[in-house]
Order: sequence, then structure tokens, then C-alpha cells
Amino acid sequence: MKEDIQQSENRLQEEIRAPLITQTYKRATEEQAENGCYEKKQNRCMVYLSTFVAVCGSFAFGSCAGYSSPTQSAIREDLNLSIAEFSLFGSILTFGAMIGAITSGPIADYIGRKGAMRMSSAFCVAGWFAIYFAQGALSLDIGRLATGYGMGVFSYVVPVFIAEIAPRDLRGALTTINQLMICCGVSVAFIIGTMLTWRTLALTGLIPCAILLFGLFIIPESPRWLAKIGHQKEFELALRRLRGKDADISEEAAEIQDYIETLEKLPKVNLFDLFQRRYLSSLIVGVGLMVFQQFGGINGICFYTGSIFESSGFPSDVGTIIYAIIQDVPITALGAVLIDRAGRKPLLLVSATGLVIGCILTGTSFYLKGHEIAVKGGPILAVTGILVYIGSFSIGMGAVPWVVMSEIYPINIKGAAGSLATLVNWFGAWACSYTFNFLMTWNSFGTFILYAAVNALSILFVIKIVPETKGRTLEQIQASINAS
Repeated sequence: MKEDIQQSENRLQEEIRAPLITQTYKRATEEQAENGCYEKKQNRCMVYLSTFVAVCGSFAFGSCAGYSSPTQSAIREDLNLSIAEFSLFGSILTFGAMIGAITSGPIADYIGRKGAMRMSSAFCVAGWFAIYFAQGALSLDIGRLATGYGMGVFSYVVPVFIAEIAPRDLRGALTTINQLMICCGVSVAFIIGTMLTWRTLALTGLIPCAILLFGLFIIPESPRWLAKIGHQKEFELALRRLRGKDADISEEAAEIQDYIETLEKLPKVNLFDLFQRRYLSSLIVGVGLMVFQQFGGINGICFYTGSIFESSGFPSDVGTIIYAIIQDVPITALGAVLIDRAGRKPLLLVSATGLVIGCILTGTSFYLKGHEIAVKGGPILAVTGILVYIGSFSIGMGAVPWVVMSEIYPINIKGAAGSLATLVNWFGAWACSYTFNFLMTWNSFGTFILYAAVNALSILFVIKIVPETKGRTLEQIQASINAS
């Protein structure tokens, strides 16, 4: 009897131990999966190549944005343009981008992410040729409008494409490269624009477009878009190419398919349908981040950095060079490294706090100058404030809103919602850059305090409204937002 009891206890312990061992093994397997430690690892070469090809569009975006600054005097002299005519040439880029933003979502949904990038490249190529061959203001404006349209489409489709092809542990970093390459495009245009003629500089804008058009023949289409339009075979082939031939894609493919099937039961939406209760949370997050990104003063400050330095008494050329070399590209690259480690919300909070501090420092310098207090210290305070502002923007508020925007919208509304968010962004860019000089004429100190207040509100918005999306699949993110 004792032996029977002992054997029964042993069997009972074994039965209890077995599921515990299974759970432990399962947990260890999941941890290995999180760390990419499967025996059959994913081959991510195609993901990296696809990202590189896509961000050539971001570089083209930056080339368009940075073109007018180093060429202003040369174009005006060669073509005998007035200040008003050149101002129209510079500002019409933003109107083209707004048109591109309105149409970018439906175009990306109708002809695919790759098709939208091809079309955007074609507009940029046509625009650069129009500028190169321009003999008067009209041709210049048509070319600038065309490149602006290409910018508007690129600003939406590039981060969306990268988010849809990237593994969840790399999605934030890879999507942030979009903002990094925009900064690179602006910086390169500014630097080489001092060495090349304005017509030759226009031809350099064709290089990223050519690389993009060639690369699109090599990389796969977004698997999620292919699944959405019902191309099952192409969907599986694209996902296999992105994850590697030895990777197990069954779980990811099933999750995408289940989510697509759920969305197919929902009615198709237009711009007005976005304001339904079921989509309101994601719409508020995406559009709200774009509002705070632009109305915090970034385009006014960036467009007129030289005049800000000059007004504060600091040499404008020295300040601009320091800003371009130290603050822009390196800090954006740091943000790309941190976004998948620290998370989206921490970067946004750190960034917004830095924006508030930068505005207060710069505003204080103008206050001191206006009241003739600490005359020698005012210019140093101004340049410090501007560098803190630009650095803080580059590390978070510049790139993260585009990352979050590409993650939170369900695929059935991604086109319409993305177009709305991008339109709001470009309208904010125009409004901020247009009103900056008027605000500075009104009150320099008050201008920066106003921007500080907007950025302070963005901190509350991020804390209360914006979800953390690090380490989650797009389907998990969208399901949780809709559930909330």
C-alpha cells in the first residue's frame, strides 16, 4: 500500500510538472522569438533594401525643401525676378504638397504603395526638368508645384510602406529613417548649393528619384496592401521575400489575414466617415500629433533661423552652420536608435519638454535685448535656445508623429485618414511659416512664449491621449485603439 501511495504521488507530481515544463519551454521559446534567436532566423536583407529604396523618396523630399535657400540670389539675378515672384516660387511648394497630401491616401490604396512612389517620383522628375529649363517665373512655379506635389505624396506613402513591411522590433527605427533622410536631403542641398549653379543643383534632385524608380523593380509590394486587395498568392510571396525563405511566416500571415477579413466586414469609408465613433480615437491621435508638431513653431523657426540669430545679435552664418552640422542629422539618427528601445511616448515627452525650454530661452533673450539687460549674454542665450529647440524637435517630435501615424490607422481607413493627417501637417507648415514674421513684428518675446505654450499642451496630449506602440504588431495596435 505504501508503494502504491508513493507511485500515485509520483505520478501526480509528474502530471503537475509536465504542464509547468511545457509552459516554461513555451515561455523560453517566446523569449527566443522576441530576441530573434530561432534556429531559422529571419533574413532581413530584403527589409533593409526595401527601406533604403523607399527612403530615397524621403531624400528627394529633402532636396525639394532645401533647394530654394541657397539659390535665391542666383535665380533672382539670372531670371530678373522680383522678391514677390521668388516668394511665390518658394511658397508654392507647400501648396503642391497640400494637394499631394489630399490625394496620397486614395492613390496609395488604389495603385499600391509602390505605384504611389513611382507616380510621386515622376512628378518630381518632371518638376526638376521644368526648373532646369526655366526661362521665366511661370516655368519655375510649375516645376516647383510639381515637386511639391511629389513631396506631399512621399510624406505619406514612405512611412506607411516602411511600417507595413518592417518586423515589429525594427518598425520604429526603420520608419524614423524617413525623417533622417529628409534632414540629409535638406543639408546636402544647402551645402552643394553653395558650390553649384542653380540649374545644376536642380539636376542633382533627379538622382534620388532615379535610384527609387530603379529600386522599385527589385523590392516587393507591401504584403498588407496585397492582402487587402485579395491577391493571396502575391501576398504570401511578398511576405516570404521580406522575412527570408527559411523563416516561418505562418503565424504572421494568419494574423494579417484574420485582421483583413475582419476589416472587410466593415463598410468602405470616405473622409466624412472618419469621424465615426469607432475611428475617433485613432483619428484624434494622428491628427493631434500633426497639429502639435507644426503649430509648435518648427517651420517658422527653421525657415528664418538666420534672421533669428541676426535679430538677437548673433552672427547668422555661424549660427546656421552650427545648427546644420551639429543639431539636425546626428540627433535625428540618435532618435532612430532610441525609438524601439525607449519607446514612442518617452521620446515625444522628452522632445516636447526640450521644445518648451528652447522657446523660453530664445524668448528670454529677446526680452533681455528689448529691455537692454545683459546685452552680451542675450545672443548666446538665443543661439542656445534655438539649438535646444531644433535638437529636441529632431530627436522626437520631428519623426515620431509620422511613425505613430503609420501604425495606428486600420488599413480600411489608412488612405483617407493618412491623407487628412498629412493635409493638416502641410497646412500647419504653411500657416506657421506664413505668420512667423508677422508675429515677430508684433512681439518677439511673445512669439516664443506662444510657441512654448503650444508645446506645453503637447506634453499633456501625449500623456493623456497617445498610446505606446513599441513592440506590438500593427494589428494589435489598431485593435487596442479601436477597443478603447
